[in-house]
Amino acid sequence: MEEFARAVGLSRPTVSKFFQDPASVRPKTRARIETVLKQSGFRPNIFAVNLNRRRTKIIGLIVPDPSDPFYATLAQLIETEATAAGYLALVLSSNGRPDFEARAIETITALNVAGAIIAPLGETSQHARLKALARDVPLIFIDSPLDNEGPFVGTNNQQSIALITEYLCRSGEPPTYFDTPKTNNNQIDRRNAYIAAMERLDLEPRFADQVPSSDWNFERASFDEAARILRGGGFPTRTLLCANDRVAFGVLAAMYQAGMKVGFGQDCDFRVAGHDNQRLSAYTCPPLTTVSQNCDEMGRVALRMLFDCMDDPAERKERILLDGALVLRKSA
Repeated sequence: MEEFARAVGLSRPTVSKFFQDPASVRPKTRARIETVLKQSGFRPNIFAVNLNRRRTKIIGLIVPDPSDPFYATLAQLIETEATAAGYLALVLSSNGRPDFEARAIETITALNVAGAIIAPLGETSQHARLKALARDVPLIFIDSPLDNEGPFVGTNNQQSIALITEYLCRSGEPPTYFDTPKTNNNQIDRRNAYIAAMERLDLEPRFADQVPSSDWNFERASFDEAARILRGGGFPTRTLLCANDRVAFGVLAAMYQAGMKVGFGQDCDFRVAGHDNQRLSAYTCPPLTTVSQNCDEMGRVALRMLFDCMDDPAERKERILLDGALVLRKSA
């Protein structure tokens, strides 16, 4: 930075001010710096700059599965919004593994982040490490809570699962619940929400006879289980409520290969519904009836909560649940 400042003929504080906010220096000064930037190709080391500050301009984000469309959309939104606010968003993945989650926590700790947003693994999460991190930096949990404490933003599963369950019961045969593999706490919350919704309707909760799994490849796991169940006698009812859309994708594929027709009509063998309204849900065959969770709003709320916590640590106790909306398509 000192060498670059000498090349420009300006003081280091002026050059540093430009890199923090180009609009903060006079137009002639900005043009002068930008000309030398083009000639020299100089770029400050943003990590070194941040580590040299008492409070960095880095925000950490840890997600369990970067290939999941929900987490990919969430990461894109948070990265865009954080950049607009003058922060660098560092996106890391736990890849569904506790040891990877531990390594991601170590990374954002070492980088002295200003705060972090984390979608934890749940029961297998690094609880002690995350609690220790939360004592040092503002921390917001997103999508699935770590436990019943700390700031969190996610979907109101009790509302959203009840919404799709009640619709399926009104419009046809009550649904059999097809669960996700046992991964994060959403799996437990949504299953319990289905049970509560069926009991309110004075109906017996029914479940697909799945072999327990913790595989984060939801499509493959649900395809294998649905194919096995179809070969072995089928489901308790001809309507399936899948715990999320990725599970529904696997179920739809298994039914197609078994020669089953999915849809709403007398000539159809099954109705299938999901939850999340992922990008591909409108393009399955048939298009998937589901519940939309507001991914963009979830990211914005989490980031706003994080900024509030960074300004005032007393804000750390807030927990926000966002309602889902029914999306009707041809699968149910």
